[in-house]
Amino acid sequence: MKLTFSKEDELFRDEIAQWLGLHLSGEFQVLKYRGGPGDEHSFPLERKRWEQHLAQAGWLCVGWPAEFGGRGLSISQQVIFHEEYARAGGPGLMGHIGIGLLGPTLMACGTAEQQRRFLPGILTGTEYWCQGYSEPGAGSDLANVATRAYLEPQAQRWHVTGQKVWTSLAHESDWCFALVRTEPLSKGHHGLSMLLIPLDQPGVDIRPITQLTGTSEFNEVFFDDARTDAGNIIGKPGDGWQIAMTLLGFERGVSTLGQQMQFRNELNEIMALAKRNGAASEPDIRSRLADAWCGLTIMRHHALRMLSNTRNGSLPPEAMVYKLHWSTWHAKLGKLAMDVMGPDGLQISEAPYELNRLQALFLFSRADTIYGGSNEIQRNIIAERALTMPKEPRVSQPTKLKG
Repeated sequence: MKLTFSKEDELFRDEIAQWLGLHLSGEFQVLKYRGGPGDEHSFPLERKRWEQHLAQAGWLCVGWPAEFGGRGLSISQQVIFHEEYARAGGPGLMGHIGIGLLGPTLMACGTAEQQRRFLPGILTGTEYWCQGYSEPGAGSDLANVATRAYLEPQAQRWHVTGQKVWTSLAHESDWCFALVRTEPLSKGHHGLSMLLIPLDQPGVDIRPITQLTGTSEFNEVFFDDARTDAGNIIGKPGDGWQIAMTLLGFERGVSTLGQQMQFRNELNEIMALAKRNGAASEPDIRSRLADAWCGLTIMRHHALRMLSNTRNGSLPPEAMVYKLHWSTWHAKLGKLAMDVMGPDGLQISEAPYELNRLQALFLFSRADTIYGGSNEIQRNIIAERALTMPKEPRVSQPTKLKG
């Protein structure tokens, strides 16, 4: 596991830190530390302008290979970039789904024409994407996807009908990549395809879902005979499950180090408040603060080990524990924040709530162990794919004898 950085890497750290210090100011000053999980509804237009500003300087898709317009940074430099971005208070990226998920998937699995059509919009911060996976009957179990599509050969277009749910930033997006069923009567992993669907068209209805924080950053998306060109399919019909798993692999990538720096910012804020209001003098609070610090340190070392063992662009089996680890830790941090705030944390106005950062942390972190794969599903994945444990066979009920 690599725990230190080279002299050249540290010079690069100074470069990005200085650039962020200079440019995350003026009109962008208001965006510092905004737009993260639970706050993604904040300043959407301003954050899009910020991303275009990043793009003009070549700082938007830093991990993309140079042949696709990125900086082609090494793993260590990508880690440094995400750490310094979070340390400087860089706002949550409106285009993170395109940058971190769809873009790499198109590079790995898309056609040359798809790469020419869709990658530049992500690279310049001018085209935004959302992810159409979950459905009312297919949350953590994507094999139950029911949204269907059929190809009209004469018109060379797909017709899509169905519903997606918990679709983050769909209301701010131009396109949706969606896992849909293209083979009638197919079940489970079979008969699925990954389609790229424009959202600005008849037949697409985006409805916000109000969450515990009183805001709406994710949505229901209804497709009622929506259309997309025949060529807007990644891979071949029926390859959808394989494409979806490839895409989810990128979710455990280098940006996890930036996520941890955001967690560090939250923990530092909780610790500072505990010192100001005297909560730090309580033995239980002091113990939990220390436990949170230790957990975050372990998380960082695990992520560095995970990234150090990257092979051929794919992550090793130990990456499968990451989501389970951070979501459980972060939910506990939200509860700790409320206990440190004490009675002050219980005071809020009517919806849409004027929450402080720690109140928003608590409310949003209630969902951490559910979205992106519930803890129960994550444990199954770890057992079956990382540890290669057999599935427990069904035990038949004993037959009752008559007489």
